[in-house]
Amino acid sequence: MSGTVVEQPFLRITEIFHSVQGESTWAGLPCTFVRLTGCPLRCVWCDTAYAFHGGERMALDEILDRVRGIGTNLVEVTGGEPLSHPNAFVLVARLLDAGHTVLVETSGAFDVAPLDARAHKIMDLKCPGSGESQRNLLSNLDHLGPSDEVKFVIKDRADWDWTARTIREHGLDAKVRNGRLAALLVSPVWGEVDLEQLAGWVLESGLPVRFQMQLHKLIWGPDKKGV
Repeated sequence: MSGTVVEQPFLRITEIFHSVQGESTWAGLPCTFVRLTGCPLRCVWCDTAYAFHGGERMALDEILDRVRGIGTNLVEVTGGEPLSHPNAFVLVARLLDAGHTVLVETSGAFDVAPLDARAHKIMDLKCPGSGESQRNLLSNLDHLGPSDEVKFVIKDRADWDWTARTIREHGLDAKVRNGRLAALLVSPVWGEVDLEQLAGWVLESGLPVRFQMQLHKLIWGPDKKGV
């Protein structure tokens, strides 16, 4: 119909910022972060609760322009929980079409199958200590490939035991060793688990996991946003 205004697809954005990638096998690289607003999970140790509400409604074209203006090839789409928003899948595809390398940080509670195959999935399987392990969609493990990573955030020994058992039961260690999964990541809940003990559990297990710290918190502290 003549004169009809077609609304641009949009997302609600908490922040878009340029920083050093703090986690995963991409740690240390300059990266542009697009943090979407909203998450249906409530992990007890969540460090981005400020992204649960509010944010700015932005058209996808506007988000792409903002990312382009920053000028960094590596982009992470995160949250909140980005995959709770249907237009996040569209944003990821458009970022990839624009030539970006795209990381998608997701809780694993939402189906990753519709994601563009060119994206690098970093899936955070929730340990019992998070209070949200019942939300894990384990069928997602069937949709991970050689460029994808699985992260476990460890609060205590019970979380570590659950992590080791989950890795073995689902053959994730074999997938890493055979190159069918990029990495298994183990992160401590900041300030809640003894780092030396966690390192010892990792070493004793013989599992091919990568013990990581959140680099951005080591640089700027645990409470600074947008870094």
